Amino acid sequence: MSLGEAWRRRARVALGAVGALAVGVLLWEGYKAVGDPDGTVVAGVRILPRADDSAMPHVADILGRFADPELAGGDPIGLVVLSACLFTLRSVAVGFGLGAAVGLLLAVLMQRLRVVERGLLPYVVLSQTVPLIALAPVIAGWGGGLSLGPYPWQPWMSVATIASYLAFFPVAVGMLRGLQSPAPIAEELMHSYAAGWWRTLVKLRLPASMPYLFPALRLAGAAAVVGAVVGEISTGTRGGIGRLVIEYSREATSDPAKVYTAMIGAALLGLVVAAVVGVLEFLLSRQRKAYP
Repeated sequence: MSLGEAWRRRARVALGAVGALAVGVLLWEGYKAVGDPDGTVVAGVRILPRADDSAMPHVADILGRFADPELAGGDPIGLVVLSACLFTLRSVAVGFGLGAAVGLLLAVLMQRLRVVERGLLPYVVLSQTVPLIALAPVIAGWGGGLSLGPYPWQPWMSVATIASYLAFFPVAVGMLRGLQSPAPIAEELMHSYAAGWWRTLVKLRLPASMPYLFPALRLAGAAAVVGAVVGEISTGTRGGIGRLVIEYSREATSDPAKVYTAMIGAALLGLVVAAVVGVLEFLLSRQRKAYP
Protein backbone atom coordinates (compact mmCIF):
# COMPACT_ATOMS: atom_id res chain seq x y z
CA MET A 1 0.00 0.00 0.00
CA SER A 2 1.46 3.36 -1.05
CA LEU A 3 1.65 6.39 1.23
CA GLY A 4 -1.15 8.13 -0.66
CA GLU A 5 -3.42 5.11 -0.36
CA ALA A 6 -2.67 4.93 3.36
CA TRP A 7 -3.68 8.58 3.82
CA ARG A 8 -6.87 8.06 1.81
CA ARG A 9 -7.72 5.04 3.90
CA ARG A 10 -7.26 7.00 7.12
CA ALA A 11 -9.32 9.85 5.71
CA ARG A 12 -12.16 7.44 5.01
CA VAL A 13 -11.90 6.10 8.56
CA ALA A 14 -12.02 9.64 9.96
CA LEU A 15 -15.04 10.52 7.81
CA GLY A 16 -16.72 7.31 8.90
CA ALA A 17 -16.15 8.18 12.55
CA VAL A 18 -17.57 11.68 12.05
CA GLY A 19 -20.55 10.21 10.21
CA ALA A 20 -21.19 7.69 12.97
CA LEU A 21 -21.07 10.49 15.55
CA ALA A 22 -23.55 12.55 13.51
CA VAL A 23 -25.89 9.56 13.22
CA GLY A 24 -25.67 9.01 16.98
CA VAL A 25 -26.59 12.64 17.66
CA LEU A 26 -29.53 12.44 15.24
CA LEU A 27 -30.80 9.23 16.85
CA TRP A 28 -30.46 10.77 20.31
CA GLU A 29 -32.36 13.92 19.40
CA GLY A 30 -34.87 12.01 17.27
CA TYR A 31 -35.78 9.63 20.06
CA LYS A 32 -35.95 12.53 22.50
CA ALA A 33 -38.43 14.27 20.16
CA VAL A 34 -40.75 11.30 19.60
CA GLY A 35 -40.04 9.06 22.60
CA ASP A 36 -42.23 8.65 25.65
CA PRO A 37 -41.03 10.76 28.60
CA ASP A 38 -41.64 7.71 30.82
CA GLY A 39 -39.87 5.32 28.46
CA THR A 40 -41.20 2.72 26.06
CA VAL A 41 -42.79 -0.12 28.02
CA VAL A 42 -43.74 -3.51 26.54
CA ALA A 43 -45.47 -6.14 28.71
CA GLY A 44 -44.55 -4.20 31.81
CA VAL A 45 -40.85 -4.07 30.87
CA ARG A 46 -39.16 -0.80 29.88
CA ILE A 47 -37.22 -1.57 26.70
CA LEU A 48 -36.22 2.01 25.84
CA PRO A 49 -35.09 4.74 28.25
CA ARG A 50 -37.06 7.74 29.36
CA ALA A 51 -36.93 10.65 26.93
CA ASP A 52 -37.35 13.48 29.43
CA ASP A 53 -34.68 16.08 30.16
CA SER A 54 -33.58 14.42 33.41
CA ALA A 55 -32.59 11.21 31.62
CA MET A 56 -31.70 12.49 28.14
CA PRO A 57 -30.63 16.13 28.04
CA HIS A 58 -30.30 17.81 24.66
CA VAL A 59 -26.88 17.45 23.06
CA ALA A 60 -26.57 21.23 22.93
CA ASP A 61 -27.20 21.44 26.67
CA ILE A 62 -24.49 18.85 27.35
CA LEU A 63 -21.95 20.63 25.16
CA GLY A 64 -22.90 23.98 26.65
CA ARG A 65 -22.11 22.74 30.16
CA PHE A 66 -18.43 22.42 29.23
CA ALA A 67 -18.20 26.23 29.14
CA ASP A 68 -20.10 26.76 32.40
CA PRO A 69 -18.22 27.05 35.71
CA GLU A 70 -18.23 23.92 37.84
CA LEU A 71 -18.91 26.03 40.92
CA ALA A 72 -19.77 29.68 41.31
CA GLY A 73 -16.65 31.58 40.31
CA GLY A 74 -14.74 28.35 39.64
CA ASP A 75 -13.08 26.89 36.56
CA PRO A 76 -15.18 25.84 33.56
CA ILE A 77 -16.32 22.23 33.57
CA GLY A 78 -14.40 21.62 30.35
CA LEU A 79 -11.14 22.61 32.05
CA VAL A 80 -11.94 20.46 35.08
CA VAL A 81 -12.70 17.45 32.85
CA LEU A 82 -9.50 18.03 30.87
CA SER A 83 -7.44 18.19 34.05
CA ALA A 84 -9.04 14.97 35.30
CA CYS A 85 -8.34 13.24 31.98
CA LEU A 86 -4.69 14.28 32.10
CA PHE A 87 -4.44 12.92 35.65
CA THR A 88 -5.90 9.59 34.55
CA LEU A 89 -3.75 9.55 31.42
CA ARG A 90 -0.64 9.04 33.56
CA SER A 91 -2.09 5.88 35.07
CA VAL A 92 -3.29 4.74 31.66
CA ALA A 93 0.13 5.29 30.06
CA VAL A 94 2.01 3.44 32.80
CA GLY A 95 -0.55 0.63 32.92
CA PHE A 96 -0.65 0.31 29.15
CA GLY A 97 3.14 0.16 28.87
CA LEU A 98 3.49 -2.34 31.69
CA GLY A 99 0.62 -4.50 30.44
CA ALA A 100 1.94 -4.49 26.85
CA ALA A 101 5.43 -5.49 28.04
CA VAL A 102 4.08 -8.34 30.17
CA GLY A 103 1.82 -9.48 27.33
CA LEU A 104 4.69 -9.50 24.84
CA LEU A 105 6.95 -11.47 27.18
CA LEU A 106 4.22 -14.01 27.89
CA ALA A 107 3.49 -14.42 24.18
CA VAL A 108 7.15 -15.01 23.34
CA LEU A 109 7.51 -17.46 26.22
CA MET A 110 4.37 -19.39 25.23
CA GLN A 111 5.49 -19.53 21.60
CA ARG A 112 8.96 -20.75 22.59
CA LEU A 113 7.78 -23.51 24.94
CA ARG A 114 4.58 -25.33 24.06
CA VAL A 115 4.37 -26.82 27.53
CA VAL A 116 4.22 -23.27 28.91
CA GLU A 117 1.46 -22.39 26.44
CA ARG A 118 -0.62 -25.41 27.44
CA GLY A 119 -0.10 -24.74 31.14
CA LEU A 120 -0.27 -20.93 31.18
CA LEU A 121 -2.77 -19.90 28.52
CA PRO A 122 -5.86 -21.20 30.40
CA TYR A 123 -4.86 -19.10 33.42
CA VAL A 124 -4.27 -16.05 31.23
CA VAL A 125 -7.85 -16.40 29.99
CA LEU A 126 -9.14 -17.17 33.48
CA SER A 127 -7.54 -14.00 34.85
CA GLN A 128 -10.01 -11.86 32.92
CA THR A 129 -13.00 -13.42 34.68
CA VAL A 130 -12.04 -11.94 38.07
CA PRO A 131 -14.42 -9.06 38.96
CA LEU A 132 -12.32 -5.93 38.68
CA ILE A 133 -14.40 -3.99 41.18
CA ALA A 134 -13.50 -6.62 43.81
CA LEU A 135 -9.85 -6.89 42.78
CA ALA A 136 -9.15 -3.14 42.86
CA PRO A 137 -9.37 -2.69 46.67
CA VAL A 138 -7.10 -5.72 47.14
CA ILE A 139 -4.43 -4.24 44.88
CA ALA A 140 -4.75 -0.88 46.62
CA GLY A 141 -4.35 -2.59 50.00
CA TRP A 142 -1.23 -4.45 48.89
CA GLY A 143 0.24 -1.30 47.37
CA GLY A 144 -0.21 0.60 50.62
CA GLY A 145 2.57 -1.44 52.20
CA LEU A 146 5.03 -1.12 49.30
CA SER A 147 7.59 1.46 48.26
CA LEU A 148 9.81 1.92 45.22
CA GLY A 149 13.11 2.57 46.94
CA PRO A 150 12.84 5.95 48.68
CA TYR A 151 9.51 6.68 46.96
CA PRO A 152 6.34 5.55 48.78
CA TRP A 153 3.58 3.84 46.86
CA GLN A 154 1.14 6.37 45.43
CA PRO A 155 -2.61 5.76 44.88
CA TRP A 156 -2.24 6.33 41.13
CA MET A 157 0.24 3.43 41.02
CA SER A 158 -2.50 1.08 42.20
CA VAL A 159 -4.72 2.42 39.41
CA ALA A 160 -1.91 1.85 36.89
CA THR A 161 -1.51 -1.72 38.14
CA ILE A 162 -5.21 -2.34 37.65
CA ALA A 163 -5.00 -0.88 34.14
CA SER A 164 -2.06 -3.14 33.29
CA TYR A 165 -4.03 -6.15 34.55
CA LEU A 166 -6.61 -5.58 31.83
CA ALA A 167 -4.14 -4.44 29.18
CA PHE A 168 -1.83 -7.47 29.15
CA PHE A 169 -4.49 -9.98 28.03
CA PRO A 170 -5.24 -8.80 24.45
CA VAL A 171 -1.53 -8.27 23.80
CA ALA A 172 -0.60 -11.73 25.04
CA VAL A 173 -3.30 -13.50 23.04
CA GLY A 174 -2.95 -11.39 19.89
CA MET A 175 0.84 -11.53 19.87
CA LEU A 176 0.85 -15.29 20.44
CA ARG A 177 -1.39 -15.73 17.43
CA GLY A 178 0.89 -13.48 15.39
CA LEU A 179 4.05 -15.31 16.42
CA GLN A 180 2.44 -18.59 15.37
CA SER A 181 1.19 -17.21 12.05
CA PRO A 182 4.20 -17.85 9.73
CA ALA A 183 3.65 -20.66 7.26
CA PRO A 184 5.52 -23.92 7.89
CA ILE A 185 7.42 -23.49 4.63
CA ALA A 186 8.79 -20.15 5.88
CA GLU A 187 9.96 -21.79 9.11
CA GLU A 188 11.59 -24.59 7.14
CA LEU A 189 13.39 -22.00 5.03
CA MET A 190 14.81 -20.36 8.16
CA HIS A 191 15.93 -23.77 9.41
CA SER A 192 17.63 -24.43 6.09
CA TYR A 193 19.67 -21.27 6.67
CA ALA A 194 20.69 -22.68 10.07
CA ALA A 195 18.85 -19.82 11.80
CA GLY A 196 18.34 -20.34 15.50
CA TRP A 197 15.27 -19.53 17.54
CA TRP A 198 16.29 -15.93 18.24
CA ARG A 199 17.09 -15.10 14.61
CA THR A 200 13.86 -16.75 13.47
CA LEU A 201 11.97 -14.69 16.03
CA VAL A 202 13.53 -11.41 14.89
CA LYS A 203 13.57 -12.02 11.14
CA LEU A 204 10.36 -14.01 10.65
CA ARG A 205 7.98 -14.20 13.59
CA LEU A 206 8.05 -10.58 14.78
CA PRO A 207 7.49 -9.07 11.29
CA ALA A 208 4.70 -11.58 10.67
CA SER A 209 3.03 -10.66 13.97
CA MET A 210 2.68 -6.92 13.22
CA PRO A 211 -0.83 -7.23 11.67
CA TYR A 212 -1.91 -8.96 14.89
CA LEU A 213 0.00 -6.76 17.32
CA PHE A 214 -1.49 -3.34 16.61
CA PRO A 215 -5.17 -4.38 16.80
CA ALA A 216 -4.24 -6.04 20.10
CA LEU A 217 -2.57 -2.82 21.27
CA ARG A 218 -5.68 -0.81 20.43
CA LEU A 219 -7.77 -3.20 22.49
CA ALA A 220 -5.19 -3.01 25.27
CA GLY A 221 -5.35 0.79 25.22
CA ALA A 222 -9.13 0.73 25.57
CA ALA A 223 -8.87 -1.87 28.33
CA ALA A 224 -6.29 0.27 30.15
CA VAL A 225 -8.67 3.24 30.12
CA VAL A 226 -11.50 1.08 31.47
CA GLY A 227 -9.21 -0.35 34.14
CA ALA A 228 -8.00 3.10 35.19
CA VAL A 229 -11.52 4.54 35.41
CA VAL A 230 -12.86 1.55 37.36
CA GLY A 231 -9.74 1.55 39.52
CA GLU A 232 -10.20 5.20 40.45
CA ILE A 233 -13.84 4.57 41.30
CA SER A 234 -13.13 1.42 43.34
CA THR A 235 -10.12 2.74 45.25
CA GLY A 236 -11.46 6.26 45.76
CA THR A 237 -8.47 7.88 44.03
CA ARG A 238 -9.17 11.59 43.64
CA GLY A 239 -8.20 13.81 40.74
CA GLY A 240 -9.01 11.46 37.87
CA ILE A 241 -11.91 11.19 35.45
CA GLY A 242 -13.24 8.08 37.19
CA ARG A 243 -13.71 9.92 40.44
CA LEU A 244 -15.22 12.85 38.55
CA VAL A 245 -17.88 10.54 37.07
CA ILE A 246 -18.91 9.52 40.60
CA GLU A 247 -18.92 13.09 41.87
CA TYR A 248 -20.98 14.38 38.96
CA SER A 249 -23.42 11.45 39.14
CA ARG A 250 -24.52 12.72 42.53
CA GLU A 251 -26.02 15.69 40.71
CA ALA A 252 -27.85 13.56 38.14
CA THR A 253 -31.26 14.71 39.34
CA SER A 254 -30.56 18.43 39.50
CA ASP A 255 -28.02 18.74 36.65
CA PRO A 256 -28.16 15.69 34.34
CA ALA A 257 -26.16 17.38 31.56
CA LYS A 258 -23.20 17.71 33.91
CA VAL A 259 -23.01 13.93 34.35
CA TYR A 260 -22.54 13.42 30.62
CA THR A 261 -19.57 15.82 30.50
CA ALA A 262 -17.48 13.43 32.61
CA MET A 263 -18.64 10.47 30.53
CA ILE A 264 -17.65 12.26 27.32
CA GLY A 265 -14.27 13.04 28.85
CA ALA A 266 -13.66 9.36 29.63
CA ALA A 267 -14.71 8.38 26.10
CA LEU A 268 -12.39 10.97 24.56
CA LEU A 269 -9.54 9.67 26.70
CA GLY A 270 -10.04 6.24 25.17
CA LEU A 271 -10.04 7.74 21.69
CA VAL A 272 -6.80 9.58 22.40
CA VAL A 273 -5.09 6.36 23.46
CA ALA A 274 -6.36 4.57 20.34
CA ALA A 275 -5.14 7.47 18.19
CA VAL A 276 -1.66 7.28 19.74
CA VAL A 277 -1.47 3.58 18.89
CA GLY A 278 -2.65 4.37 15.36
CA VAL A 279 0.06 7.00 14.92
CA LEU A 280 2.68 4.56 16.20
CA GLU A 281 1.47 1.95 13.73
CA PHE A 282 1.66 4.48 10.89
CA LEU A 283 5.20 5.57 11.79
CA LEU A 284 6.46 2.00 12.07
CA SER A 285 4.83 1.01 8.78
CA ARG A 286 6.56 3.96 7.06
CA GLN A 287 9.88 2.97 8.60
CA ARG A 288 9.52 -0.61 7.41
CA LYS A 289 8.84 0.60 3.88
CA ALA A 290 11.78 3.00 3.94
CA TYR A 291 14.19 0.31 5.21
CA PRO A 292 13.15 -3.00 3.70
